[in-house]
Amino acid sequence: MIDRTHLIQIVQKKLVANRVVALIGPRQCGKTTLAREFVSPSSVNYFDLEDPLSLALLDQPMTVLQDLTGLVVIDEIHRRPDLFPVLRVLADRNPLPARFLILGSASPELLRQSSESLAGRISTLSMSGFSLEEVGAQAQNALWRRGGFPLSFTASSEEASFDWRRDFVRTFLERDIPQFGFSIPSTSLFRFWSLLAHYHGQVWNAAEAARTLNVSEGTARRYIDLLQDLFMVRMLQPWYANLGKRQVKSPKVYIRDTGLLHVLLGIRTEQELLLHPRSGASWEGFVIEETIKVTAPDAVYFWGTHSGAELDLLMIKDGKKIGVECKRVDAPHLTPSMLVAKKDLELTTLLVIYPGSKRYSLAEDIRTVPLSNLAEEGVL
Repeated sequence: MIDRTHLIQIVQKKLVANRVVALIGPRQCGKTTLAREFVSPSSVNYFDLEDPLSLALLDQPMTVLQDLTGLVVIDEIHRRPDLFPVLRVLADRNPLPARFLILGSASPELLRQSSESLAGRISTLSMSGFSLEEVGAQAQNALWRRGGFPLSFTASSEEASFDWRRDFVRTFLERDIPQFGFSIPSTSLFRFWSLLAHYHGQVWNAAEAARTLNVSEGTARRYIDLLQDLFMVRMLQPWYANLGKRQVKSPKVYIRDTGLLHVLLGIRTEQELLLHPRSGASWEGFVIEETIKVTAPDAVYFWGTHSGAELDLLMIKDGKKIGVECKRVDAPHLTPSMLVAKKDLELTTLLVIYPGSKRYSLAEDIRTVPLSNLAEEGVL
């Protein structure tokens, strides 16, 4: 059992301060398990909208929900968007007899009803699979290889983990996508998703991808927007600075879970991963996701110039600019690109994250940090 105490504490704080809390994230990332720490699935206060009984009970939602007290959990809320106006009415009662924890597998952009109906009443918490902080430094390579989905990470063998992820991809395409109301052929979206795996860590070119797949550029954009909204893909937007230099203005694309990236690339074992030509890009994406989980920045970007200077991750946190470079080497060294990024972007600090075990300084406010130490106090 992986301890997710930190997430539980965050949810508890949000429930004290808000009438409705939305816990969102990809399917199978552990949202339901977390919610059941608060309300038992056998309770009358727990509704799973994938359960026909819960769906039947909520045929008359106001009648069923208005008399409940305490905390009410509604899982897979995206299956019943008509519940949002009901929740608005219930959340406006004074005194307030019940608070609501709603779970969804889509982004707020896709669940627009939540922002429209519950504006000012809802707080959203985005979660993902296991983090390195949760599984421990000793499991760093396994987490990178298998990804953070609980059933993939805890599988009994590498083969079982790979099989689970392969089945997840198939189920996601054949069942989950249609549930959100999208009639996209699963084979077409699979081809697109697989193409994204080969773009992982690179600047995204929708026109080039569209030509490769023989679809329109609009279709390619629609597909990638959908995969973003369902937490499968991260589009890291470029940062612009008034530098008098030609800067990259297109986003970079990443498969958010490296376990899914590896199954899309056909990588089964640790040896195959280390020898694969996309190994460095996979590590970069892994570090970026773990860094974002630990630091919870206000905004994230990447930065690059056409002359070759670049920064893998630029985080804005509490008004400060923090740079991150991802290096899968034994002993990172100072590069001209780091110095250019530090100076041009006026970074407070630049962290060079690598898989080693020692911290050391490369220059003023530029230092190495082992990925396993990222969650330690004082790193930023």
